[in-house]
Amino acid sequence: MITQLPDADDVVAPEPFAGPDHPMRKVTRQVAFDGGAAWDGQRADKVAGLFNGMAEGWSAGHVDEVRAMPVVDALRRGGTQLDGEWLEIGSGTGAGATALDGQVEQLVCCDLAAEMLAHAPAELAPRVHTDASRLPFADNRFDAVLMINMLLFPDEVARVLRPDGHLVWVNTLGDQTPIHLPPADVVEALPGSWSGLTANSGSGFWATLTRA
Repeated sequence: MITQLPDADDVVAPEPFAGPDHPMRKVTRQVAFDGGAAWDGQRADKVAGLFNGMAEGWSAGHVDEVRAMPVVDALRRGGTQLDGEWLEIGSGTGAGATALDGQVEQLVCCDLAAEMLAHAPAELAPRVHTDASRLPFADNRFDAVLMINMLLFPDEVARVLRPDGHLVWVNTLGDQTPIHLPPADVVEALPGSWSGLTANSGSGFWATLTRA
Protein backbone atom coordinates (compact mmCIF):
# COMPACT_ATOMS: atom_id res chain seq x y z
CA MET A 1 0.00 0.00 0.00
CA ILE A 2 1.26 3.47 -0.95
CA THR A 3 -0.05 6.54 0.84
CA GLN A 4 -0.24 9.71 -1.27
CA LEU A 5 0.77 12.77 0.74
CA PRO A 6 -0.30 16.32 -0.17
CA ASP A 7 1.84 18.08 -2.76
CA ALA A 8 4.80 20.02 -1.46
CA ASP A 9 4.55 23.83 -1.60
CA ASP A 10 7.20 23.96 -4.32
CA VAL A 11 5.37 21.93 -7.01
CA VAL A 12 5.78 23.14 -10.59
CA ALA A 13 4.55 21.48 -13.78
CA PRO A 14 7.35 19.75 -15.71
CA GLU A 15 8.05 20.84 -19.26
CA PRO A 16 6.82 18.27 -21.81
CA PHE A 17 9.88 16.15 -22.52
CA ALA A 18 9.58 12.36 -22.70
CA GLY A 19 6.17 10.83 -23.13
CA PRO A 20 5.24 7.15 -23.19
CA ASP A 21 6.82 6.64 -26.63
CA HIS A 22 10.32 7.65 -25.53
CA PRO A 23 12.75 4.76 -26.25
CA MET A 24 14.04 4.65 -22.67
CA ARG A 25 10.50 4.10 -21.37
CA LYS A 26 10.37 0.64 -22.93
CA VAL A 27 13.83 -0.25 -21.62
CA THR A 28 12.85 0.91 -18.13
CA ARG A 29 9.83 -1.39 -17.97
CA GLN A 30 11.68 -4.33 -19.49
CA VAL A 31 14.51 -4.10 -16.95
CA ALA A 32 12.14 -3.70 -14.01
CA PHE A 33 9.84 -6.57 -14.92
CA ASP A 34 11.95 -8.92 -17.05
CA GLY A 35 15.24 -8.62 -15.18
CA GLY A 36 18.20 -10.47 -16.66
CA ALA A 37 16.30 -11.31 -19.82
CA ALA A 38 16.21 -7.61 -20.69
CA TRP A 39 19.74 -6.64 -19.66
CA ASP A 40 22.96 -8.03 -21.07
CA GLY A 41 26.48 -6.82 -21.76
CA GLN A 42 25.54 -5.33 -25.12
CA ARG A 43 22.70 -3.26 -23.68
CA ALA A 44 24.84 -2.21 -20.69
CA ASP A 45 27.60 -1.02 -23.03
CA LYS A 46 25.09 0.92 -25.13
CA VAL A 47 23.58 2.68 -22.11
CA ALA A 48 27.03 3.39 -20.64
CA GLY A 49 28.18 4.88 -23.94
CA LEU A 50 25.08 7.07 -24.14
CA PHE A 51 25.62 8.57 -20.69
CA ASN A 52 29.40 8.81 -21.02
CA GLY A 53 28.83 10.98 -24.08
CA MET A 54 26.50 13.31 -22.16
CA ALA A 55 28.59 13.58 -18.98
CA GLU A 56 30.14 17.01 -19.48
CA GLY A 57 26.88 18.76 -20.32
CA TRP A 58 25.00 16.74 -17.71
CA SER A 59 27.19 18.04 -14.91
CA ALA A 60 26.38 21.61 -15.92
CA GLY A 61 22.64 21.20 -16.39
CA HIS A 62 21.36 18.46 -14.09
CA VAL A 63 22.51 19.53 -10.63
CA ASP A 64 20.05 22.28 -9.73
CA GLU A 65 17.60 23.30 -7.04
CA VAL A 66 14.42 22.20 -8.82
CA ARG A 67 15.75 18.70 -9.51
CA ALA A 68 16.86 18.41 -5.89
CA MET A 69 13.44 19.35 -4.49
CA PRO A 70 11.94 15.82 -4.54
CA VAL A 71 14.99 14.42 -2.73
CA VAL A 72 14.89 17.15 -0.09
CA ASP A 73 11.13 16.64 0.41
CA ALA A 74 11.57 12.87 0.68
CA LEU A 75 14.10 13.38 3.48
CA ARG A 76 11.71 15.76 5.21
CA ARG A 77 8.42 13.86 4.91
CA GLY A 78 9.24 10.37 3.74
CA GLY A 79 10.08 8.76 7.07
CA THR A 80 13.58 7.75 6.02
CA GLN A 81 16.35 7.21 8.54
CA LEU A 82 19.18 9.67 8.00
CA ASP A 83 21.70 7.82 10.11
CA GLY A 84 23.37 4.66 8.87
CA GLU A 85 24.72 4.03 5.37
CA TRP A 86 23.09 5.16 2.13
CA LEU A 87 23.74 3.97 -1.42
CA GLU A 88 22.88 6.01 -4.49
CA ILE A 89 22.48 3.82 -7.58
CA GLY A 90 22.85 5.68 -10.86
CA SER A 91 24.43 8.65 -9.14
CA GLY A 92 25.52 10.38 -12.35
CA THR A 93 27.39 13.65 -11.88
CA GLY A 94 26.36 14.18 -8.29
CA ALA A 95 22.86 15.67 -8.08
CA GLY A 96 21.79 13.20 -5.41
CA ALA A 97 25.04 13.40 -3.50
CA THR A 98 24.76 17.18 -3.45
CA ALA A 99 21.21 17.01 -2.06
CA LEU A 100 22.23 14.45 0.57
CA ASP A 101 25.41 16.27 1.60
CA GLY A 102 25.24 17.07 5.30
CA GLN A 103 21.90 15.27 5.64
CA VAL A 104 22.88 11.60 5.88
CA GLU A 105 25.54 9.91 7.94
CA GLN A 106 27.32 7.90 5.22
CA LEU A 107 26.92 7.73 1.45
CA VAL A 108 28.34 5.59 -1.36
CA CYS A 109 27.62 6.51 -4.99
CA CYS A 110 27.72 4.16 -7.96
CA ASP A 111 27.09 4.45 -11.69
CA LEU A 112 27.53 2.47 -14.89
CA ALA A 113 29.02 5.45 -16.74
CA ALA A 114 32.61 6.16 -15.74
CA GLU A 115 32.56 9.66 -17.28
CA MET A 116 29.52 10.59 -15.20
CA LEU A 117 31.39 9.59 -12.05
CA ALA A 118 34.47 11.51 -13.20
CA HIS A 119 32.40 14.71 -13.30
CA ALA A 120 30.87 14.14 -9.84
CA PRO A 121 32.34 15.99 -6.81
CA ALA A 122 34.83 13.53 -5.33
CA GLU A 123 34.62 15.06 -1.86
CA LEU A 124 30.93 14.23 -1.34
CA ALA A 125 31.08 10.43 -1.33
CA PRO A 126 33.10 7.42 -2.48
CA ARG A 127 32.31 6.63 -6.12
CA VAL A 128 32.05 3.08 -7.48
CA HIS A 129 31.98 2.24 -11.18
CA THR A 130 29.62 -0.73 -11.49
CA ASP A 131 26.67 -2.28 -13.29
CA ALA A 132 23.59 -2.02 -11.06
CA SER A 133 22.43 -5.45 -12.17
CA ARG A 134 25.39 -6.91 -10.25
CA LEU A 135 26.17 -4.61 -7.34
CA PRO A 136 29.51 -5.32 -5.61
CA PHE A 137 28.06 -4.98 -2.11
CA ALA A 138 27.14 -7.48 0.59
CA ASP A 139 23.58 -8.53 1.33
CA ASN A 140 21.68 -6.30 3.79
CA ARG A 141 24.42 -3.66 3.85
CA PHE A 142 22.55 -0.38 3.35
CA ASP A 143 19.96 1.43 5.43
CA ALA A 144 18.66 3.33 2.40
CA VAL A 145 19.01 3.27 -1.37
CA LEU A 146 18.44 6.42 -3.42
CA MET A 147 17.55 6.14 -7.12
CA ILE A 148 16.96 9.29 -9.19
CA ASN A 149 15.76 8.72 -12.77
CA MET A 150 17.41 5.32 -12.69
CA LEU A 151 16.70 1.89 -14.11
CA LEU A 152 15.29 -0.40 -11.43
CA PHE A 153 16.96 -3.77 -10.87
CA PRO A 154 14.51 -5.02 -8.23
CA ASP A 155 16.35 -8.09 -6.95
CA GLU A 156 19.61 -6.21 -6.41
CA VAL A 157 17.91 -3.33 -4.61
CA ALA A 158 16.12 -5.75 -2.30
CA ARG A 159 19.33 -7.72 -1.73
CA VAL A 160 21.57 -4.84 -0.63
CA LEU A 161 18.91 -3.15 1.54
CA ARG A 162 18.60 -4.13 5.17
CA PRO A 163 15.24 -5.74 6.03
CA ASP A 164 13.91 -2.46 7.44
CA GLY A 165 15.74 -0.24 4.93
CA HIS A 166 14.14 2.35 2.65
CA LEU A 167 14.19 2.71 -1.11
CA VAL A 168 13.91 6.38 -2.08
CA TRP A 169 12.63 6.52 -5.68
CA VAL A 170 12.63 9.86 -7.52
CA ASN A 171 11.54 10.94 -10.99
CA THR A 172 12.54 14.59 -11.30
CA LEU A 173 10.21 15.29 -14.23
CA GLY A 174 7.35 13.09 -13.10
CA ASP A 175 5.82 11.19 -16.00
CA GLN A 176 7.94 13.26 -18.41
CA THR A 177 11.10 11.56 -17.10
CA PRO A 178 12.63 9.29 -19.79
CA ILE A 179 13.45 6.59 -17.22
CA HIS A 180 10.05 6.65 -15.54
CA LEU A 181 8.17 4.24 -13.31
CA PRO A 182 5.30 5.35 -11.08
CA PRO A 183 5.53 4.22 -7.44
CA ALA A 184 2.84 1.55 -7.86
CA ASP A 185 4.90 -0.11 -10.60
CA VAL A 186 8.06 0.04 -8.47
CA VAL A 187 6.20 -1.77 -5.68
CA GLU A 188 4.90 -4.34 -8.16
CA ALA A 189 8.38 -4.99 -9.54
CA LEU A 190 10.13 -5.38 -6.18
CA PRO A 191 10.23 -8.91 -4.73
CA GLY A 192 7.99 -9.41 -1.71
CA SER A 193 5.50 -6.97 -0.22
CA TRP A 194 6.34 -3.27 0.10
CA SER A 195 4.55 -0.16 1.34
CA GLY A 196 5.37 3.49 1.65
CA LEU A 197 4.69 7.15 1.03
CA THR A 198 4.74 9.28 -2.09
CA ALA A 199 4.28 12.95 -2.95
CA ASN A 200 4.82 15.47 -5.73
CA SER A 201 7.61 17.98 -5.23
CA GLY A 202 9.44 20.34 -7.53
CA SER A 203 8.80 19.22 -11.10
CA GLY A 204 8.62 15.54 -10.14
CA PHE A 205 7.75 13.10 -7.40
CA TRP A 206 9.32 10.87 -4.77
CA ALA A 207 8.39 7.64 -3.06
CA THR A 208 9.91 6.09 0.04
CA LEU A 209 9.30 2.35 0.17
CA THR A 210 10.07 -0.34 2.72
CA ARG A 211 9.18 -3.98 3.09
CA ALA A 212 5.68 -4.34 4.53
